[in-house]
Amino acid sequence: MDEASLQREPQPDGDESGLLLLYTQHRAELLRFARARCGDAAEAEDILQELWLKLRTLCIGPVSRGRPYLYQMVNNLVLDRVRERRRRARRDRDWTAQALPGEALVGEIAAPEPPALDVLVEAEDLERLKAAIDALPEAARRAFCLHKIEGWSHAEVAGHLGISRSGVEKHMAVAMKHLRQYLGS
Repeated sequence: MDEASLQREPQPDGDESGLLLLYTQHRAELLRFARARCGDAAEAEDILQELWLKLRTLCIGPVSRGRPYLYQMVNNLVLDRVRERRRRARRDRDWTAQALPGEALVGEIAAPEPPALDVLVEAEDLERLKAAIDALPEAARRAFCLHKIEGWSHAEVAGHLGISRSGVEKHMAVAMKHLRQYLGS
């Protein structure tokens, strides 16, 4: 934006220079709004640049509520980009289907199987963990299993076992210490 347009006398909300003035005054808010809508800081900056260019070149008639108008323009620019991404993805998918008939589409390729050695190591680790849990003192094992495996909260475990929350926390501390020692971590 050039200095001459910033030094002009502010016009009513409705004309182009009034909207440019509002844009300048509320740019930080509009940027936060755009970032929240699109989830990307760089794209939000691009959207605001596009908005500024539109405000400089479009002949907009009187607008009674300029600030909401600017927010709506930002929202529309975000939606335009979302629609364009969807069209591009659909176009690319269609092109791939035509260019490579009978082939799996990009994004639909099955994940490769993990190497056999990784599967064996994971199975061994799982067996060691099971053995470590089985070796826990009974109360600590029950509290650990309910909390870590079943996903219960400390309060739920305490109610089920008939002990206090601090009792659950002590059992969990015992279990974690035992597991760290057993597993050598």
